[in-house]
Parts: sequence; C-alpha cells; structure tokens
Amino acid sequence: MSSYFFEDLEVGMQDSHEKVVSEGDIANFAEVSGDFNPVHMDEDYAVGTFFKSRIAHGMLTASFISTVLGTKLPGHGSIYLSQTLRFLAPVRIGDTVKALARVVSLDMARRRAQFACFCEVNGKIVVEGEATVFVPSRT
Repeated sequence: MSSYFFEDLEVGMQDSHEKVVSEGDIANFAEVSGDFNPVHMDEDYAVGTFFKSRIAHGMLTASFISTVLGTKLPGHGSIYLSQTLRFLAPVRIGDTVKALARVVSLDMARRRAQFACFCEVNGKIVVEGEATVFVPSRT
C-alpha cells in the first residue's frame, strides 16, 4: 500500500488493483448490499437471460476502483467525493478484474483530484467512469 499527499500528485499518474471474482465474493456482496437479484445468485434463472449465465454485481466490480483510490493512489487519508460509472460488459465468476485509476486533473485550491477510472477483464473495459477525491495536503 502507498499513500500520496496532494502535492505529490501529477496528471498522468496511475495505479491498479487486480482481483479474481469468486462465488464467495458474490455471495458476500449480496449479503452486505441486500441485492439478491437472481441474475447474480441463481444459475438456472441467469441462463434464461441475455447474459446466459450468472454475473457479478456491477457495484461489486466498481468497488475495486475504491480499492485503488483508498489504498494506492492517492491512498490513505483520501476521501471519495463522487463517482460516475458506465457498465459496459458483464463480469463472471472466475474473471480477473483489473481496476485502474489515472489522475486527469488537479484542483490545488480545493485539494481535489479527478481520476479516470476503469475496470478491465482480459484487456476489455467492463466499467468506466470518473471519480473526484479529496486528497490531504502535506502541510
């Protein structure tokens, strides 16, 4: 894990986090969120959808962006202020999701950093969006 103060950030900096989505991850996310939609929980149901099999919750996938922002870039002490998301493709059990965040702009007066955020599976973008994060100052 790493942490950056606002003064350490530069446009273009990026970091990532990878996670293999498991059956347990989906079950745990359903329990915590209360989202027991059968497209996530019931293979027999999911086969009849246009997904053709169970898929991970979109918000579970997007939560890996939070891992990058909260533990790597900018890291500890940062505060998530906003996030936009577009879900482009499903994530399935066994997929390795790579979440990436890249600094796209810095507001020194407000100590806010804007990030382009992506989640990929096998190089294909499955989630994209932007995040605004408050970043502590060294002083």
